[in-house]
Amino acid sequence: MGKQAERSEATRAALIAAGRRLFGERGYAEVGTEEIVRAAQVSRGALYHQFRDKKALFDAVVEQLEGEVTLQIIEGALAAAADPVEALRAGARAFLDACAAPETERILLLDAPGVLGWARWREIGAHHGLAAVEAALQAAIDAGALPTQPVRPLAHLVLGALDEAALAVAASPDPPTARTQMLTALDHLLFSP
Repeated sequence: MGKQAERSEATRAALIAAGRRLFGERGYAEVGTEEIVRAAQVSRGALYHQFRDKKALFDAVVEQLEGEVTLQIIEGALAAAADPVEALRAGARAFLDACAAPETERILLLDAPGVLGWARWREIGAHHGLAAVEAALQAAIDAGALPTQPVRPLAHLVLGALDEAALAVAASPDPPTARTQMLTALDHLLFSP
């Protein structure tokens, strides 16, 4: 990689880091581009060289954060990988834990659907997590813990249920109790006869 490409990548990384911190603290609507470029210590021209607009920067922030959250979930599920049911449960716990972080809640759950639109938000989520959820569900089906069924529709339903559970936990006056209740409900939804 040449010096120009390195500088460009460093500028892009600085903008994403600054945007992520500011969007996570106050939300997309409350952050202006001038504040982002000051925080990133770059020029306004550098912002527009890297990103079409503030929304494109936000999209990059969502992509990055979604990738990190998915990795956390996969690591949580792999810790229980010997048992596919426990892997699914561990993945659900890891997802709710990740979404409990204020930055993740604000960016991925509250702002991303409205700023990027539902279709783009789901596209990013599916790009990062759908295959992992499908693999975990298929392992549970193969082990006989779930009935044989088409995996992709079930994976979409599980992702939707997890997103809703995370929003309900975030809105609850008692998040720890709500988290426990959501995990129990998801467990019953998937594994009760």
